[in-house]
Amino acid sequence: MIGAMHYVILSLILFVLGVIGLMVRRNFITVLMSLELIFNAANLNLIAFSDRLGNLSGQIMAIFIITVAAAEAAIGLGLIIALERLKRTVNLDDANEMRG
Repeated sequence: MIGAMHYVILSLILFVLGVIGLMVRRNFITVLMSLELIFNAANLNLIAFSDRLGNLSGQIMAIFIITVAAAEAAIGLGLIIALERLKRTVNLDDANEMRG
């Protein structure tokens, strides 16, 4: 039987992979994907403990986090397009300022 500890371990793995992706990678797209991994790790914890405790507050909070993640992805995509048009790269080291 899958218990809450299995979800916590999976969430920890996702969170660690996301943090490693934020620290190591310099590609803007990879950084956004790492942020999504961190958000999904938090969502997994919220939903697992919400189910375990028998209330819906964690699931409602997860829906709000999914909404914030969608907005973050839309803004990030706009920044990627602007950065690529201006600097001809999506490398974060080259994006210290958005002026030409």
